[in-house]
Amino acid sequence: MSDSSPSALRRFGPLILLIVLAVLAYWQFGDRLSFQTLQTGHEALEAYRDRHYALTLILFVLVYAAIVALSLPGATVATLTGGFLFGMWPGTLLNVLGATIGAICIFLAVRAGFGRVLTAKIDAQQGRIARIKQGLDRNQWPMLFFIRLVPVIPFFAANLLPALLNVPLSRFAISTALGIVPGALVYTSVGAGLGRVLEEGGRPDLGIIFEPFILLPLLGLAALSLIPIFFRGKAPV
Repeated sequence: MSDSSPSALRRFGPLILLIVLAVLAYWQFGDRLSFQTLQTGHEALEAYRDRHYALTLILFVLVYAAIVALSLPGATVATLTGGFLFGMWPGTLLNVLGATIGAICIFLAVRAGFGRVLTAKIDAQQGRIARIKQGLDRNQWPMLFFIRLVPVIPFFAANLLPALLNVPLSRFAISTALGIVPGALVYTSVGAGLGRVLEEGGRPDLGIIFEPFILLPLLGLAALSLIPIFFRGKAPV
């Protein structure tokens, strides 16, 4: 066996494990991570929470983190569930915590497998690619907040890109936790008022984040996050 094999296993092992777990979890639970499941099981969830509040809190964060880490469908439903079970507070905090932990898992797995290698190759490039990378390196904080605040950027992509560009873990974790707060507040508030909707067999308006009174402030925050780039005159282009 060559000396490079153990090194490759260490680098790609976490990512391979994450992919395998994602496939298994999707096969086993993919069709259950839906609003319909919450609708049919909300009474049982409430009863379990009332009997085992602390355990429910811990399990919720772990399940949310697993959904995000494995890129399973259902993160929005999980956020609604956090609001439904725990209210705006501590529901928002729990949603942000679970999403951040899951995002960090993806970040570390991808960076171990591809991030440093890809960054080294990009750094070795000349011309426009090198200038873009240098611009991103100079403006990591604004760009990280921007991709979190714009609601049309998929959460998985916002986890993947920083890992491939070798962003420091602490910077990624802080920008993720703070950057997802506005969206988490919106969906947690919807979840907090979900009781009557579930009892009546209705469905919440999950497109609320694209309503002008929500979307425009989010886009405004995203635009504000880019101001440091233009003040420095070092936009990544």
